[in-house]
Amino acid sequence: MADTPKLSEVELIKTASNYLRGTLADSLANPITGALHPDDTQLIKFHGSYQQTDRDLDSERKRQKLEPLYSLMIRVRVPGGIATPTQWLRMDELAEQYGNNTLKLTTRQTFQLHGVLKRNLKKTIHGFNQVLMDSIAGCGDVNRNVMCNPNPHQSEVHEQVYAASRRISSHLTPRTSAYWELWLDGEQQHISAPAEGVEDDEPIYGRTYLPRKFKIALAIPPHNDTDIFSNDLGLIAIEEDGVLLGFNVAIGGGMGMTFGMPDTYPRLADVIGFVPTDKVVDLCEKVVTIQRDWGNRENRKFSRLKYTLDRVGLNTFTAELNQRLGYDLEPARAYEFKSSGDAFGWTTGTDNSQHLTLFIEGGRVADRPGHALKTALREIAAFHTGDFRLTGNQNLIIANVAPEHVLSVQATLVKHGIEVAGSNLSGLRRGALACVALNTCSLAFAEAERYLPQLLTRLEESLKTYNLTEDDIVLRVTGCPNGCARPYLGEIGLVGRSVGRYNLYLGASFNGDRLNKLYKEMLDEDGLIETLNPIFADYAENREPGERFGDFTIRKGYVQATTHGQNFHA
Repeated sequence: MADTPKLSEVELIKTASNYLRGTLADSLANPITGALHPDDTQLIKFHGSYQQTDRDLDSERKRQKLEPLYSLMIRVRVPGGIATPTQWLRMDELAEQYGNNTLKLTTRQTFQLHGVLKRNLKKTIHGFNQVLMDSIAGCGDVNRNVMCNPNPHQSEVHEQVYAASRRISSHLTPRTSAYWELWLDGEQQHISAPAEGVEDDEPIYGRTYLPRKFKIALAIPPHNDTDIFSNDLGLIAIEEDGVLLGFNVAIGGGMGMTFGMPDTYPRLADVIGFVPTDKVVDLCEKVVTIQRDWGNRENRKFSRLKYTLDRVGLNTFTAELNQRLGYDLEPARAYEFKSSGDAFGWTTGTDNSQHLTLFIEGGRVADRPGHALKTALREIAAFHTGDFRLTGNQNLIIANVAPEHVLSVQATLVKHGIEVAGSNLSGLRRGALACVALNTCSLAFAEAERYLPQLLTRLEESLKTYNLTEDDIVLRVTGCPNGCARPYLGEIGLVGRSVGRYNLYLGASFNGDRLNKLYKEMLDEDGLIETLNPIFADYAENREPGERFGDFTIRKGYVQATTHGQNFHA
């Protein structure tokens, strides 16, 4: 008889949780501490929240014999990245009333609220549910926010692709009534109350949900602005004469790794075939259920789909998928990705509608002297009749602007010091991403979002020296190796090792279909500049026509190309 697998601690917590309830109600009601019960810190993730502390204050509070300043981060799902003006105004209001008066636009097209105290958590979640938003499955071992190309001007099939993303999101939303019970007090909102006397059931996830988080994204070539290949499941829209035929299916992407464990690695998804549009939701379910059944539940460091694939083999996994589908996937169709970034300024859609893409540095919507972004967007939301679209690059599209509102939008932004076209930004700054990192992320070794502006200013001085200011170069910065800002897809990737020191990675592709590789370790800011300057100089003098920076660093031998996750560390 085979030995029974030893489940990880989180698996035991999920099993005993009664469909994600645990002792959350008691934790929330306990006035003695600002923290949750330890087991509940795992379960709260499924409800869209992480318990955090202000790490800037930890030492001082410990000296004063105070417990850490606990707060909750809430991640609000925005399937496909589209929010209404009413929803934007509510998020703005909640950030001011219960959070730290800022909004974080994430690399998964969601809102994050930071600094919410435990006593205000229920009121905050209740607040955005009133405008038909929710945070269930914002985090946790389930399918997360489904990403979708957010740019309606780029393709006639955009609305069809967005509709598919909504169907997938709805189908894979957990069915537990725990969310409804804990946060909504039985009010009939868009999260439906369970029928009286009906017990919880999770037909897709089961009682213990998935072994780890699961991510899905959709993109429309030639724009890979959702970084398709970094997801567990990527869907590449295939269109013909303005009609959406279906999707190429890519499986097995994931960014995270652990320092000192070379058998952990980032991996890009493999394209395994094509599925017609009307079958895509079922396809997603079947991939999820295979990972549910086959994923590693003993060691969470090896629980993502990418490790399942490399353990059992891509062919074995695909054969199982075909069997569960009841048919074989069709051969993948031809496609081409050219970029992974956003284009800033005004654009005209296929239906002559007007859209404005704004650069949001680090994804942080806040007011600062001379740059009152949060105030400007609040004023625009008060009269805007279109929608707001969060991009996978932490930027924002004010979409479907009515003709009579174009000048008002422009004037409001200018009044509050907001650059509209992005023309004064360097190519490096336009494409830069950063995770939150310090001071709130418990996993961060180094700064990311707070450090990004300073780092960019130093790098821009170098780029100006070599006449590279206008060149689009993809920079990604994270405070740890978990990869929330997808650093391993940066032509320049920086991953924090300790306060003020980073590992430098080079060689990813501009369109997001090749990982980078480690070049130098433990560099401080001066070390980064000194290391990159000669490479910038070489690039400026010796690049071939149209050659991108990441491709150049491979051609010139600074790093070898990473062909697969398993040779990332080679």
